[in-house]
Amino acid sequence: MARVLRSASWLVIGYGGSQALRLAANLVLTRLLFPEAFGLMALVSVVTVGLSLFSDVGVGPSIAQSKRGDDPDFLNTAWSIQVTRGGLLWALTGLVAWPMAQFYMAPELLVYLPIAGITLFISGFNPTRIETAHRHLLVGRLTALDLASQVIGIGSMILLALATQSVLALVLGGVIQAAAKLALTHFGLPGATNRFRWEKAAAKELIHFGKWIFLSTAFWFATSQGDRAILGKFVSLDVLGVYNIGYFLASFPMLLGHAVNQRLMIPVYRDKPVQAAPENRRKQRLLRSGLTAGILSLVWLMAWAGPGLVELLYDDRYVAAGPMVVLISLSLAPAVIGMTYDQAALAAGNSRAFFIFTASRAILQTVFFLIGVALFGLPGGIAALGLSMLTAYPVLIWLARKHQVWDMAHDLGFAGLTCAIGTGAVWYHHQEIALLIKTLG
Repeated sequence: MARVLRSASWLVIGYGGSQALRLAANLVLTRLLFPEAFGLMALVSVVTVGLSLFSDVGVGPSIAQSKRGDDPDFLNTAWSIQVTRGGLLWALTGLVAWPMAQFYMAPELLVYLPIAGITLFISGFNPTRIETAHRHLLVGRLTALDLASQVIGIGSMILLALATQSVLALVLGGVIQAAAKLALTHFGLPGATNRFRWEKAAAKELIHFGKWIFLSTAFWFATSQGDRAILGKFVSLDVLGVYNIGYFLASFPMLLGHAVNQRLMIPVYRDKPVQAAPENRRKQRLLRSGLTAGILSLVWLMAWAGPGLVELLYDDRYVAAGPMVVLISLSLAPAVIGMTYDQAALAAGNSRAFFIFTASRAILQTVFFLIGVALFGLPGGIAALGLSMLTAYPVLIWLARKHQVWDMAHDLGFAGLTCAIGTGAVWYHHQEIALLIKTLG
């Protein structure tokens, strides 16, 4: 438990520091660039993240849950798959650049997408020592290296923005950050250097486990990037840029929760299953409640403080992001309440159940978001984010019960608190929300 709490602390420090750096960079870059630049960068991210997710074979979760997760042959085979994937992704960014530029009527994507694809190629060479550190909940040094690479990337973005006044600064900054992370983790993490290796048994295990991860992450694209992919067709680049700012602020708590959950809960469920000892259920419940309470507190804070925070940090061009923060925060709250359950399936090697839940949620969110935006504009799309999670909740219960981790009292208690606090936030900011609905509804 001490190791779990120590690792959780490092993950929170790492992600919190990362988001603090992103926010600082965001504040500087919004004054150097223009809202349309952030809308265009959102489209670049949609494509690159989409390609990455559509090709994810689950190397990280495979290493985390496999009995061979420390075997050099297994790790080198996983690394070889990862490198090959990175090269293919870079090639794909060049192939899809023209169709994406035509679809979104943004010819700049023809140049920016192939450059952004270099990031995917470089990341493919990241050492598996990163995943080994997460497997054993030893993430202190890794956190420091991640933050250092981000400082290098952000510094590069700001200098390039001063020099070019172009979106190219954001794209090249991402490439420099990926290169910095590769160099820092290669020389800064202990362990053997990866080499190209293809062991048939290891490849078979990776592919067998990863096939459902592959499908799950393909659907996860719709959950994590689908809103911006759809909005890019319905709204102007400046509105998309403002939405991107609002989503960045509002989603910080949930993304922090995911970062901790994905790295923390698989080892907990793997090493302390409820079937092994009665006290494991109590420990899991305490850990789950503590994680949910911490993340939801940040969600509630963003719902109440969002408009004031935007007014304090940004200029008048981004004022509409304030009420967006309120609505997005509350729409993401249901996902926070149930976020710890799905990792139990991965810890047990049941990537199929994980896929079923991910696919259900993604399909529901895509359908509801399209309907919401088409009928009620941007506010309708934001409301669809929360509705999709509520309608996918029965599937999540099925997964949680299958692995004996569902906690009904936990879900009902935090749902009740969120309804009460969220209603107060909407009432307090009703004028800003009404103006947003009138303008973009």
